[in-house]
Amino acid sequence: MAMHLVTGGSGFLGSHFVRRLHALGEGVRVLDVIDSPDRPRGTEFVACDIRDRRGVRDAMTGVQFVHHNVALVPLAKAGGEFRSVNVGGTRAAADAALEAGVSLFVHMSSSAVFGIPEACPITSATPAAPVEHYGRAKLAAEQEVLAAAQNGLPSLILRPRTILGPGRLGIFQILFEWIRDGRNIYVIGSGDNLFQFVHVDDLVTAALLGVENGTRGTFNIGAGRFSTLRDDLGATIRHAGSRTGIVGLPVGLTVSALKLLDVLKICPLAPWHYLTYHKPFYFDLSEPMKQLGWKPRYGNAEMMIQAYDWYIERGSLTPDAGARSIHRDPVKQGVLRLLKWLS
Repeated sequence: MAMHLVTGGSGFLGSHFVRRLHALGEGVRVLDVIDSPDRPRGTEFVACDIRDRRGVRDAMTGVQFVHHNVALVPLAKAGGEFRSVNVGGTRAAADAALEAGVSLFVHMSSSAVFGIPEACPITSATPAAPVEHYGRAKLAAEQEVLAAAQNGLPSLILRPRTILGPGRLGIFQILFEWIRDGRNIYVIGSGDNLFQFVHVDDLVTAALLGVENGTRGTFNIGAGRFSTLRDDLGATIRHAGSRTGIVGLPVGLTVSALKLLDVLKICPLAPWHYLTYHKPFYFDLSEPMKQLGWKPRYGNAEMMIQAYDWYIERGSLTPDAGARSIHRDPVKQGVLRLLKWLS
């Protein structure tokens, strides 16, 4: 039995790592600033800020594998804190892992490092060109891991598309609520852009295959089956039996309006959302499938429907809201609440 340290193990993605590893009989230690009410019995919890170098170093004791998931996400709208947590925290974790001699450091990056790609599919040759604070911080965090790798840290970097699956709330809670209530939902532009998500279970599987095989490198991870944003939203609406319509909005005017509302702090959408969600965005998966021996199980519509069903069953109740993380809790809709009322 190996010991795995899961940083950010109380968050949406991290909690899936914790449950999978625990089910496999592995030793699991969670490092986070909050504990999760659903953390499996028998796993360890260390209350620690990822920037606390001494605490992170102590948490690495006896650890063979690190799954580094701590990050402030776009919805946090964290400004300078993006660099402090996502970059400085990654540096602290990578340094501690190198000192501890771990067997593999799995760093969870983001497709945001690509910004608005000039062409799709995105491949390993596509240049990183982030367009907002979060993406720039995630790219800088990757560079911290690569620097540690040059000094001898065995590392695997995964760049996932937007992650979906049971338990995912955050910005998707707004979408699911509107579909449940039969309100129109709005897309920037026509919604006819090919757009890829990734299921949380497929992402965890990719990481654990890397651990099993000792794979090093950087890989883009996404769904194997996907369609246009409009088509996949439509599939979820039909599944829900909702009267919700999909309304396209003019790109230039809508993006400008969302930028202003963002500055005024009355809209939950972050730059990563309104700058990219109307653009084609999908990965070529040939490299991770070959190098990791990985194959995604879920398609876009399937995972969105699964996440919607979870929301209908349990997500709208949120008895422990505020005790988890941004992607596991509802978000305040701000001015979107008015738009829902008008829909």
